[in-house]
Amino acid sequence: MLKESIRKYVLENAIKHEGRAAIGSVIGKLINEDPSVKNKLKDISKEIASVINEVNKLSINKQTEELRDIAPELLEKREKQEHVLKELPNVSGRVVMRFAPFPSGPLHIGNARTAILNDEYCKKYKGKLLLVMDDTIGSEEKQIDKDAYSLIPDGLKFLNVKYENKIIYKSDRLGLYYKHAEELIKKNKAYVCSCSSETIRGNRKNGNECSCRKLSIEENKKRWKLMFDKKTKEGSYVLRIKTSMQDKNPAFRDRVLFRISERKHPRVGNKYRVWPLLEFSWAVDDHLLGITHVIRGKDLMMESEMEKYIWNIFGWKPSEILHNGLLSLEGAKISKSKSAKEVKTGTYLGWDDPRTWSLQSLKRRGIEAEAIRTFLMQFGLNQNEVTAPIDGLYSENRKLIEKDANRYFFIEKPVKIKITNLPKELKTAKIPLHPDYLKRGFREIKVTDEFYVSDKIEKNKVYRFMHLFNFKDNKFISGKHDEKLDAKMIHWLPIDNLVNAEILMEDGSIIKGLAEPDVKNIKIDQIVQFERQFFARCDNKEKDKMVFWFTHK
Repeated sequence: MLKESIRKYVLENAIKHEGRAAIGSVIGKLINEDPSVKNKLKDISKEIASVINEVNKLSINKQTEELRDIAPELLEKREKQEHVLKELPNVSGRVVMRFAPFPSGPLHIGNARTAILNDEYCKKYKGKLLLVMDDTIGSEEKQIDKDAYSLIPDGLKFLNVKYENKIIYKSDRLGLYYKHAEELIKKNKAYVCSCSSETIRGNRKNGNECSCRKLSIEENKKRWKLMFDKKTKEGSYVLRIKTSMQDKNPAFRDRVLFRISERKHPRVGNKYRVWPLLEFSWAVDDHLLGITHVIRGKDLMMESEMEKYIWNIFGWKPSEILHNGLLSLEGAKISKSKSAKEVKTGTYLGWDDPRTWSLQSLKRRGIEAEAIRTFLMQFGLNQNEVTAPIDGLYSENRKLIEKDANRYFFIEKPVKIKITNLPKELKTAKIPLHPDYLKRGFREIKVTDEFYVSDKIEKNKVYRFMHLFNFKDNKFISGKHDEKLDAKMIHWLPIDNLVNAEILMEDGSIIKGLAEPDVKNIKIDQIVQFERQFFARCDNKEKDKMVFWFTHK
């Protein structure tokens, strides 16, 4: 018992201190658990030191895996502590936050992090969260997908992110942006520029003002009106804000606030042709909507500085802006632009195709919203760039689905074999639906001397059919599991009453094979485990086959 306690507390301490355990903390834990340990310190100190030496040689991943096996409660306690949200700065009154996706497609596992952080903070402070569609016309590369208007709320519903009932659309607020742009012109803080991009680039580099910047307020008002005239071509004019042309960041110098675009908008059509850039629309909206705290990516730091610059011109109280570092997921190839192209061409099944990594695709695969939230919350809110394996998400999901996932046999490329010398009384295999929950029931599979297998059967090697018997060289040896035989465990199928099954994998490929008769009892949306292989969600029951979507191993 003492040895087990030493091991688990050494592992816990090592994980807490970047893989390096210290003897003092471990002794403290042991004494707290059993005060009589004080009388044995001389005897056990050497043993603790030996275990520390052994554990410190392991990677943190190995340490975590072992602690999860022998004392998961310690790891869960630590994970809970790590997931506690840091306090928001300067909270006074009700916290109001906003989640503002650009509707180019559904939310995916990456940008779900911001949605969940906003939701968690609003819950923590009993605040309110606004959903604002950032649907202004931007660059040619950023195209609005009309389906995103429904896909985004659908994804948030799946995540159980609570926001105010009324969705706000920036495309409905152009009049407000125009009004404040005109105020900037009147204050002589913005001007309408007709210079080429090459000229502006050179001026920024050299810190020179362009001739347009020196125009009178009245002339800028006239030019501003011309931007709304259909005779004025795209690119003829832009509205720029006046900053210092000596600013340390050349890109901050006289940035564009509005540009002309003739692109048709999915919601408002061609009603508007003059569109604000992100930092201006947000400077206005964060003030008018009463946003107290903003969470955004670290890549938008300059836009944040521009917002503050605009707030200062108008004399508005600034919102608190918190920046989050980029989260990269190993094993998940996420590209919204590629997905949009493949969905449009029909290469992908739709936005719930597993290759999109959208929330819809994860849901259809059988990934639980709670697993996504737990996985993403471990990274917290900070500016660190994080790279994490997607297996971390699968690990969280496995904790949630494992206990409910009944077990079944599936073989992709079945090979028939015949086993000789079988006992005459062996007619049926009685296999638990779940090895840990026997009260749930059993699958009863009728057997003959012929079976399907997926493994290559080697000569002079002992095998064991799961839940059935041991054999060697296709000849029955014994029924009971016997560790002395060192038998390789393999799954199997009978040759009769089998069910055709297809599994759509995460890379879009489809594997086809045979499944045991009892899979006919699986319901649509039910998650099962194909033994020795992976978890899968039942997606459809067709006349001649069962269709599953791969969840994870």
